[in-house]
Amino acid sequence: MSTAAVASRHPVVLAITGASGAPYAVRLLQALVELQVPTWLIVSGHGWRLLQTESHIADLTALREATGAERFDRYVTVFDDGDRGAKPASGSARTSGMVVCPCSMGTVSAIAHGTSRSLVERAADVTLKERRRLLLVPRETPLSLIHLENLTAVTRAGATVIPAAPGFYHGPTGIADLVDFIVARILDHLDVEHTVGKRWGDMPTE
Repeated sequence: MSTAAVASRHPVVLAITGASGAPYAVRLLQALVELQVPTWLIVSGHGWRLLQTESHIADLTALREATGAERFDRYVTVFDDGDRGAKPASGSARTSGMVVCPCSMGTVSAIAHGTSRSLVERAADVTLKERRRLLLVPRETPLSLIHLENLTAVTRAGATVIPAAPGFYHGPTGIADLVDFIVARILDHLDVEHTVGKRWGDMPTE
């Protein structure tokens, strides 16, 4: 993506909630920052607990350092999940879409039923009503019928569900390769040019 294209791009809203899968969120934010994509970041209370538990990231300072502090400061705007009057809550604030990564089943339920109790949920509600792309990255197993029905409801409403279920055909040699597999799919669905992970045509034939 050219510098001019990045400069003219509307921001991507990235929400981090409490489902297991912090490495996906950290890597995705790192990739967006490296690719100079303007990003509006919302981390729920449970999201911060998740980052601490799974990635040892206790606060915003640690998250900045983990994802590239200099570019973070330039391309990332942070919003409080409790501020339902912030920019991501308004359809008049134009965005390139929204990703909830990871997305808890509680968040899926709230989005499916339009309850909008937090900025994350309101921003997702706005993304759907404005017919913008909404990507949800759930990480739950097994799935109950309630989970499946809620995932069906958000899909019918226009969201794209990208389960945090990496493939193995690319010959991963570590956890980072599995994380990149999912992050690459998210970036593809955001129409962000990238070189994260391997594509099918890049696979060894032996």
